[in-house]
Amino acid sequence: MMSKHRHSILIGQSYFLRFDPKLWQAMQPFPPLGSLYAASYLRSRGYAVAFFDAMLAQSELEWEIALQRQQPRYAVLYEDNFNYLSKMCLLRMRQAAFTMLEMARQHGCIPIVCGADATDHPEDYLAHGAQVVIIGEGEHTLGELLDYLEDGSSSGLEGILGLAWAEPGEPLRVTRTPRRPDIRDLDALPFPAWDLVDISRYRQLWLEKHGYFAMNMVTTRGCPFHCNWCAKPIWGQRYNVRSPQNVVEEMKLLRQNYQPDFISFVDDIFGLRPGWLDGFAGALQQAGLSIPFKCLSRVDLLLRPGEIAALQRAGARLVWVGAESGSQKVLDAMEKGTRVEQIYQASQGLRQAGIQVGFFLQFGYPGETLQDIESTLQMVRDCQPDDIGMSVSYPLPGTSFYQAVRQQLGERQNWVDSEDLAMLYAGTFPTQFYRQLHIVLHSEFRARKAWQTAIGRGGNRSRLLPGKQPWRGRALARAIYYRLRLPVDRWKLERLAGKASNAISPWTPELSPEQAAQPSPQSHEAPEIT
Repeated sequence: MMSKHRHSILIGQSYFLRFDPKLWQAMQPFPPLGSLYAASYLRSRGYAVAFFDAMLAQSELEWEIALQRQQPRYAVLYEDNFNYLSKMCLLRMRQAAFTMLEMARQHGCIPIVCGADATDHPEDYLAHGAQVVIIGEGEHTLGELLDYLEDGSSSGLEGILGLAWAEPGEPLRVTRTPRRPDIRDLDALPFPAWDLVDISRYRQLWLEKHGYFAMNMVTTRGCPFHCNWCAKPIWGQRYNVRSPQNVVEEMKLLRQNYQPDFISFVDDIFGLRPGWLDGFAGALQQAGLSIPFKCLSRVDLLLRPGEIAALQRAGARLVWVGAESGSQKVLDAMEKGTRVEQIYQASQGLRQAGIQVGFFLQFGYPGETLQDIESTLQMVRDCQPDDIGMSVSYPLPGTSFYQAVRQQLGERQNWVDSEDLAMLYAGTFPTQFYRQLHIVLHSEFRARKAWQTAIGRGGNRSRLLPGKQPWRGRALARAIYYRLRLPVDRWKLERLAGKASNAISPWTPELSPEQAAQPSPQSHEAPEIT
């Protein structure tokens, strides 16, 4: 389509994978879906759009090079609201955004920003160079804003929903317009502008690290559940979903143009609407399409009749669940709405269907004790998930958890990067304890996984796709290494716990590799799936 507008637009985002050492080492990069949706939407309105991909960039200097090369009139930082790390508003990425906005100003551009952190703190972004901040979901607001800036409008900025800007003068005074209603018909949006991405570079990195190539997709926007620590600055409690047929059409496009081996669905909750998963599996079958995938779900939803079977038919290889805690007391305090036994049931059901399960675990919630922590560690031993991720409770604006601990927060209220694990409020234990808990949890988990691989019990569930084959000798060495370090790791954790509360740690005695690979005989068994 020929551009009907005079000025070009450079769209980027401020999440640099290189600025997050842990995730750079893991090397599972995905293009920023939020930015690509915005780019495709603007192109559908006749705008000429260039794209800056910070995900694989070296630093903000590459953004400045893009500004010099493209010479855009508008420089838009459109953060990827489908990336949970963008919602966490990491300090290193926030500083990158400020630097990029100031660079855009220096190059004579009109800087515009859209994202979770900017929605929560528009005054900070306006103070660092942004001319306008988009509040909430951004495509329609951005399109209307650019139309006004290009062609003028009698209503001015005041007539555009979902904006914040600074009035002239000092001190900084921010004006906002009412929030824009969310887009309900997601099928009406064009697919992300995949052609703007250097897909070959992503493919090379995935193949070198993992032996297969994965791409990302999203089928929904928002989450209707009420976990009281979960920040929802973009969609709040609202939830909208694409049709199964629309999702399959995009999968066909990706298969035809880019040949991914694997799809990562990054929805907050995949297949929440009753019957959606069954319709998705049917649409895939009708299209003759099969691409293995991973997704996120809730354990209570997985126990609905036919849900796991539909995931299996659709090609799910890994389902992540927000297990959070093995203590019902903690789950109730979080207002999670799930029960510990459901975690056991869902894990068993997925395993019986040949689908891997990943646990997101959260420690440090107010009132959590050593006994609660041990219940979570025991749940991991019992359920033997295929992967785990650990965080500590993280208060973000807009949540009731944030309001409850707000008076305890200091000047620093965000992590620097994803490995930070800093306690930002007065929890039961200090930051050093939780960082050591991370080491203990992963040492025990890796020892068990390595041992299963070494004795040949991992089977096809030990990896998502055929790729780099695990070497049993190396796996055995890793199992021995982690088993040897576990006593020291646990001793350090007990010392930190004792210093914090003079409590006696309830850590279980050492396990042999064979015992580590099996559920604990003292634990309660997972109820049968009915």
